[in-house]
Amino acid sequence: MKILVIGSGGREHALVWKIAQDDRVEKIFCAPGNPGMKDVELMKIETTDIESLIKAVKTENIDFTVVGPEQPLVDGIVDSFESEGLKIFGPSAAASQLEGSKYFAKRFMERYSIPTSNYAYFDNAEEALKYMNQDTIPCVVKASGLAAGKGAVICNTIEEAKDCIDSMMIRKDFGKSGDMVLIEELMIGEEASILAISDGENYVILPSSQDHKRVYDNDEGPNTGGMGAYSPAPVISEEMLSEIESKIIEPTIRGMAQDGTPFKGLLYAGIMVTSDGPKVVEFNVRFGDPEAQVVIPLLGNEFLDLLRDSAAGEISPPYSSADTSKHASCVVLASEGYPAEYEVGHKISGLDDDLNRDVMIFHAGTILDKEEYYTNGGRVLTISGIGNTLKGSLDIVYDTVNRVTFQGVHYRTDIGQRGLKYQEVVAE
Repeated sequence: MKILVIGSGGREHALVWKIAQDDRVEKIFCAPGNPGMKDVELMKIETTDIESLIKAVKTENIDFTVVGPEQPLVDGIVDSFESEGLKIFGPSAAASQLEGSKYFAKRFMERYSIPTSNYAYFDNAEEALKYMNQDTIPCVVKASGLAAGKGAVICNTIEEAKDCIDSMMIRKDFGKSGDMVLIEELMIGEEASILAISDGENYVILPSSQDHKRVYDNDEGPNTGGMGAYSPAPVISEEMLSEIESKIIEPTIRGMAQDGTPFKGLLYAGIMVTSDGPKVVEFNVRFGDPEAQVVIPLLGNEFLDLLRDSAAGEISPPYSSADTSKHASCVVLASEGYPAEYEVGHKISGLDDDLNRDVMIFHAGTILDKEEYYTNGGRVLTISGIGNTLKGSLDIVYDTVNRVTFQGVHYRTDIGQRGLKYQEVVAE
């Protein structure tokens, strides 16, 4: 088989890395990819240039395409490929509204009684500002459209909320994505990510994970695309997962089918485990980044079959399951200043060291010049590791983090600590 992966970040590098382990794969292409992807042919095509991507698939006789980022999915890349008879993994444009419009997702959850936070929505900045008072604080202000994982802001004062509304709706910091905002109650609990691959009717739930969104330790600072993750998440017990499946995953797949927009692809449910049970924080319609960098390494050798069966509408469990005896964690190495302004062009050292065989280094914001790698983005590298315990995987990862460096490197030192503390409480 010839496979195309669309995207250029750490998530796509993890997809390429896993797919390359399938002996049936003759060649892998990535558009546009990144220079850390070895033995992959990179295509200089943007992820949103659907017409050029279709042309490339036909020219190279590519058998199957896997979409990494959300924007081309929301733009209808799956619909366009399927109209040309091309096989592709991901949801339709209609189904992708679960991520593309938080307003759509909230209304959907209301119709099918899927637990989530209370909210109000506004397409007028003046009305949104009038809504804010002491009774609405604390809250979460969200841009309804796509915002690269940065469009949800926790506000603890009226002033913070009003400034956030001004940023989204008046200053247009997120463009059209901020034309409508949602103001939600702040849910209290432990957050986790549940990923399920569906063919529109059947589905397979992947190992749970927990992301770390804030840029600094102790969950301080602004939201980022993600600074690290670990899998599985101890907060998701077998009983909790069963409840999430029955109250959230199954009704979502069933509801989308009943609405005439069957969900084929990767459903990502961001979950808050509250005192009232699990509730949906948000839906995504693709692998998370960096969740992919810890979930994918734990999956069995039928990964590509699962993706292809999803696209064909032929999921028939069981598949070779994830290795439940292992744990994975990852830490993102970012440029100083991220997620605001940052410098690029700093040489990366330590990549050629004799690294632990259970460590994977996934590139995101790098560039190759004369066989040397340099920084070329906000999130530069994701260092992932597998261990027999969560602590074991973290030790492996941080040992590597201390050996791979560049000028201004920034990373969180507390990835996985909530998981370790939860394990201690359960053990007591």
